Amino acid sequence: MRRPVIRFVLAGLVLASGAVVLAAQQPAAMPPKPLPATPFVIETAEAGRVRVTPITGLDHPWSLAFLPNGDMLVTERPGRLRVIRDGAVAPTPIAGVPAVEAGGGGGLMEIALHPRFGDNGLLYLSYTKAMGEGRHTPALSRARLDGGALADVREIFVADTPGMGPPAGAAMLFGPDGYLYMTVGGANDDIAQDGSSHQGKIVRLDDDGRPAPGNPFAGRAGFKPEIYSLGHRNMIGMTVHPETGAIWESENGPLGGDEVNILKAGANYGWPIVSLGRNYDGARVSDLFQREGLVDPELHWTPSIAISGMTFYTGDRFPAWTNNLFVGGLQLGRIPGTGQMHRVVFNERWEEVRREALLTELRQRIRNVEQGPDGLLYVLTDEDEGAVLKLEPAP
Repeated sequence: MRRPVIRFVLAGLVLASGAVVLAAQQPAAMPPKPLPATPFVIETAEAGRVRVTPITGLDHPWSLAFLPNGDMLVTERPGRLRVIRDGAVAPTPIAGVPAVEAGGGGGLMEIALHPRFGDNGLLYLSYTKAMGEGRHTPALSRARLDGGALADVREIFVADTPGMGPPAGAAMLFGPDGYLYMTVGGANDDIAQDGSSHQGKIVRLDDDGRPAPGNPFAGRAGFKPEIYSLGHRNMIGMTVHPETGAIWESENGPLGGDEVNILKAGANYGWPIVSLGRNYDGARVSDLFQREGLVDPELHWTPSIAISGMTFYTGDRFPAWTNNLFVGGLQLGRIPGTGQMHRVVFNERWEEVRREALLTELRQRIRNVEQGPDGLLYVLTDEDEGAVLKLEPAP
């Protein structure tokens, strides 16, 4: 069924094409702007005034996890795992992190706690693994947090088909079914449709790294048993829907065509057969936006916001934002210095009705957003002098 919003997206694609031409003539960038060192207030459309408190001292933070004792663990892309305690970054990183390949935008990425972390202390780290001769691939390690160090570190999954280009995204989370979902991105061509490769796929694993039982392609010739869904490009974020329990994932398009998809076992999301985006030279990825048997995105962005991590808000500190989806963006329309966070509002049928762009004045790359156990929002800025931004109602 063709969606009525396609007409609007086509107009956006024309704008994206024009932006490519202009960029070829003169490189575009917003002038750099340092992040404020002290708390500041922003105005929002429906939650009123919101106080933003920067927690600085981080180098390209990617992901965070909240510990039962109130501390936060934050991954830094160069390969460090940091602790935030009492609103400040502890000076000494956690020891024992696996070696990562940090060049070209890769490195240490996601952190996830085992669903029974309080009993077993297990955590999971995804990262870019060097494979020699300039190659790299996403990998996953499991470890036990023992004070200020990781113990019993074991690599439990390594994606195949190592790439030579920009590193693939490697988001992950434990789903309501108790299994670990991990993205293997970096599919800039039709490898996303090739079942013999992990690239351009969501994989579903048991907590020891083995294929989860019941995976849709298990035992099927020409398919990796870990694959849960295929036809993805470069997936950066995942979150669980607060009512249905379905996993929603975000993935980058090239020029336009950023997507949020609802994951279904065995589904094909169409890259690069169908796309709402254009290649970096301005040419269309495909003449098709939809095709029978391929799943449409639930949300999309054209021009691209270089979509990143996301979360649904379910806390009690921002009642006006209940069940809104918060999505990070690294840059708008391929222009550096235009990072922002988008708030997506739904009706009672979970159909999108409006969006709000937040934190645009900071000109920071927004890498991730999470809800804390305190009901506040925590936003990560992917910068040399990166930070965790704590968002709370202004007094």
